[in-house]
Amino acid sequence: MTDSYVPMFATWLFGGAMLPGLLVALVIAYLFGSIPFGLFLTRAAGLGDIRQIGSGNIGATNVLRTGNRWIAAATLLLDAAKAAVAILVVRTLLYSPDLPVGGDRALPLYLAALGAFLGHCFPVWLGFKGGKGVAVMIGSLLTLSWPVGLIFCAVWLLIAFTRKLSSLAALTAAATAPIFAYVVVDEWLAATAALLAILLFYQHRENIARLIAGTEPKIGAEKKAS
Repeated sequence: MTDSYVPMFATWLFGGAMLPGLLVALVIAYLFGSIPFGLFLTRAAGLGDIRQIGSGNIGATNVLRTGNRWIAAATLLLDAAKAAVAILVVRTLLYSPDLPVGGDRALPLYLAALGAFLGHCFPVWLGFKGGKGVAVMIGSLLTLSWPVGLIFCAVWLLIAFTRKLSSLAALTAAATAPIFAYVVVDEWLAATAALLAILLFYQHRENIARLIAGTEPKIGAEKKAS
């Protein structure tokens, strides 16, 4: 990488030092990712504290347990959007705003995706207890490489409709994303997708245990039970 890819604000603050610039980009993305839209929307809609419902996380899947599909959909879109905005903000702060994805030159963008994911899953404002990262991974991949992002969504939808298991759909899409990222772009994006997938698997560790035990609830099961 060259100094031409260091964020302009980092050059001004740190005299062009690469590492501080990348760290600032990571922090900015973390702050965007830590915005708890699920919590804000459910409270605004008079649905109470989403952290006291279902799994207790702030993501769209848990918001859906309130029974309000529109709020859940809005949470999904906004969580994906905050990841996209984080990456685009970092891109605009570079000397080369049209920086393409691919190779080590795009490292600031990959760090932005990671920062947004960490912010969503471990928001400092909520005691580091956030969502599971599916929407954020979608937003990141769509922004970094829209074909890879669309494939992620297609895999999720295929598993969700055939197996009726939201967690299995997310895990399958995340597990296959690095493969498609490598084929479509290169090993750098594949490594980024793999890191996000590992974090997503960690956030779904309880779901994985239930899937193995055969006790994971299917999509719509809770609504039918109620």
